[in-house]
Amino acid sequence: MSKVVKFGGSSLASAEQFKKAGDIVRSDADRKYVVPSAPGKRFKEDTKVTDMLYACYDLAEAGEDFSEALSAIKARYFEITVGLQLSADLEEVFETIEKNFKEKAGRDYAASRGEYLNGIIMAAYLDYEFIDAADVILFDENGRFDADRTNEVLSARLAEGDNAVIPGFYGSRPDGSVKTFTRGGSDVTGSIVAKAVQADVYENWTDVSGFLIADPDIISNAKGIDVITYRELRELSYMGAEVFHEDAIFPVRQKGIPINIRNTNAPQDSGTWIVGSTCQKSKYVITGIAGKKGFCCINIEKDKMNSEIGFGRKVLQAFEENGISFEHVPSGIDTMTIFVHQDDFVHKEQKVAAALYRLAKPDAIEIESDLALIAVVGRGMKSTRGTAGRIFSALAHANVNVKMIDQGSSELNIIIGVANEDFETAIRAIYDIFVLTNL
Repeated sequence: MSKVVKFGGSSLASAEQFKKAGDIVRSDADRKYVVPSAPGKRFKEDTKVTDMLYACYDLAEAGEDFSEALSAIKARYFEITVGLQLSADLEEVFETIEKNFKEKAGRDYAASRGEYLNGIIMAAYLDYEFIDAADVILFDENGRFDADRTNEVLSARLAEGDNAVIPGFYGSRPDGSVKTFTRGGSDVTGSIVAKAVQADVYENWTDVSGFLIADPDIISNAKGIDVITYRELRELSYMGAEVFHEDAIFPVRQKGIPINIRNTNAPQDSGTWIVGSTCQKSKYVITGIAGKKGFCCINIEKDKMNSEIGFGRKVLQAFEENGISFEHVPSGIDTMTIFVHQDDFVHKEQKVAAALYRLAKPDAIEIESDLALIAVVGRGMKSTRGTAGRIFSALAHANVNVKMIDQGSSELNIIIGVANEDFETAIRAIYDIFVLTNL
């Protein structure tokens, strides 16, 4: 049996946190492959090392003196190595980093050094082999991740040894230049490694004991989720749940590898299991609630729209021509509404409106801004009657006006549109009716 374990930035922010991570790995011989993030915040006002690296590189790129900024980064790692009583000498590594910063190796290179350095430290601390992610996580010349080639190279490389540390977040292009995933991409690296070794479990260690049904900043003492499916997680991650990077689902999903979200500070907690499918019923009808603010809707009216062949295509073409993607498209007999990100749309609204009139020839167009979208997700909704009715009832009782409601064909999720100012109130109302009253 083999396990891939990924530790987030908060789990490796200091020597004390490193020791916790080391104890977790050593407590189970099956934890053979470790994927570390860069050091996160040690306290609320602290700065993540990745952000320090970005700031340092910006100085270098501008031709300014960055020695003080680089020294501050060195101090963070020196503090960790001294605290772990490691003899690892990182001076030569930092000399290379300084040289490459001066030669303007790129922001991706700069950002990746946080994981690279933590990988070296973790490998020395565990006495595991260190494998540079740039050698085994591969992108093409256009910066697109090459999944097939990576799996081939990484599988062969990891088969050569029993234990290894592979830094998260980055890989390389064919010319050897460093390419990073988006922020939070160490989750993706862990998933790629799990697929390559066909792991039995992918453990993702962070600073919370798994997923919560709702954002704890909105719902104090929110209940936890024991088991969630890949599809449910994808819906919640896309709509703002931030415990796990949404793109990290795909590599393990292909192999049916379960993911276990665990808490480095409370390793006794079982956390949340993310699986392909399960016969286990949720404690509640819903599995989770997530959402985002900052949307606007474009309501298009035209008599007998439903009988006009190609009308929907013409409407969407107006957005495509202006480089705007849509979120949801609820429609009626004579109306069609497009929800888009407000930041993407606001500077192009008149161009889009003109294109709509030119292509679709609507009777009227109405634009509304400052909206929020909330996803109510749960495999239990499929077999439970009246879920949408309960949501409407809860929101009406909370004096929240529903701008839109859209249910997918899978019956896995319901999307509700409300005003930005009603966002938190709506989430509390939905949580209360499904969780606190346990309906």
